[in-house]
Amino acid sequence: MNTIHGSIIDKAGRCVHYDSAVDVVANKCYCCKKFYACYQCHNEQEDHFFLPWPIVEEPLAKIVLCGKCHHEMNHDEYKKSNQCSNCGHLFNPNCSRHSQIYFRSI
Repeated sequence: MNTIHGSIIDKAGRCVHYDSAVDVVANKCYCCKKFYACYQCHNEQEDHFFLPWPIVEEPLAKIVLCGKCHHEMNHDEYKKSNQCSNCGHLFNPNCSRHSQIYFRSI
């Protein structure tokens, strides 16, 4: 099972920065290849900034993790729905505002 890194406050991977009922998504940094609860947690704990995943170059890479069931998803699977395709837990729709931080499309 993958570890969710960051300033975690519960088993579903919620952190001190994002802790609503639907904040259960962790994203993988392209540089260190670790799943983090959020980019702020990453930037506080690593010696580099969160580097977005190049989804055009690696479209099948498992780069998103559901904190509830630890199901790994590629970008398309994650963007296809507002919930985990494995356990059905809802994801925060506001995360799309941070998409450019986590995913690089060019």
